[in-house]
Amino acid sequence: MIIDAKNLILGRLATTVAKSALLGEQVDVVNCENAVLTGNKKNILLRYKIKKERGIHSKGPFIPTSPHMIVKRAIRGMIPYKKEKGKTAFKKIKCYMGIPDEFKDKKIETLPSADISKVPNLRYMTLKEISKRMGVK
Repeated sequence: MIIDAKNLILGRLATTVAKSALLGEQVDVVNCENAVLTGNKKNILLRYKIKKERGIHSKGPFIPTSPHMIVKRAIRGMIPYKKEKGKTAFKKIKCYMGIPDEFKDKKIETLPSADISKVPNLRYMTLKEISKRMGVK
């Protein structure tokens, strides 16, 4: 299953991907930099800044800053990744920035239930914007 994350809400995308992976399906998420977080921009950036500065640089917690790793971390939060079932499910999930050449000719799905147009809230940020503000080039 190949899912295009463009204009999809991150949490709703992550739950769908986690359920599919737990059922044993190989899931590839493309265009992760275009996934969306809803809410006030100031609050979103403040929350990620607090997460990034928490802990010690040598011991963690280690918070990802690139968009495809933010998506993967959100998916990991919805899987029991410390148990055997969760470990095998997490290995079946791949996240990519953009669309790799191997997926160009394959059928790419989208999730209508997770689309940003379904939500009346027009305040949101893409993961690309968040990553740039966190210092990713």
